Amino acid sequence: MTAPASSDADLIAAHAHGDPHAFSELVRRHRDRLWAVALRTMRDPEEAADALQDALISAFRAASSFRAESRVTTWLHRIVVNACLDRIRRKQSRPTVPLPDTGPGEPASPRDAIAEQDTRLAVQDALAALPEEQRAAIVLVDVEGYSVADTARLLGVAEGTVKSRCARGRARLAKLLGHLRNHGAVANVPSDAVGDRQRRDREGR
Repeated sequence: MTAPASSDADLIAAHAHGDPHAFSELVRRHRDRLWAVALRTMRDPEEAADALQDALISAFRAASSFRAESRVTTWLHRIVVNACLDRIRRKQSRPTVPLPDTGPGEPASPRDAIAEQDTRLAVQDALAALPEEQRAAIVLVDVEGYSVADTARLLGVAEGTVKSRCARGRARLAKLLGHLRNHGAVANVPSDAVGDRQRRDREGR
């Protein structure tokens, strides 16, 4: 059985060489963090669970291709983020969206609730239209709230690359979502979907 003290890299190598316990130990170590990333990205426990399962299957199959160019945790996080983005993109083919739960009685502003749902769908459509590298940067920095430095480590690229991808992605989103300003949007991108970008920029994130 794999020794508990093995490093993440050792576990990946052992798994690639046929150790039946190595991958399970790796998942045990990092599942909580991976789950948190999936849940923040998908914002739906069922979708997050499916995305995490997809990601773990992909990691299980791709372990032999791991080249230790980044940390194992970075590699795993990247796979989870990509799995989430793939699910977001696939959801665009499902036009039926359940209305939010309103509890007993009628919602105070039913039109506002429907408008918010429409806005979320518009943001998902716009994110899906971005190139993958821009989409990943936007999701991590603007949706999940990671700093530029953390995102760079997560994606295995330079901080300047993250900033460039975010800038290009935000410019594209501004065009795709510009019509939301006509519906009372405060900014080109709704704050509940991509966070308070200006605040983070002032803080150096």
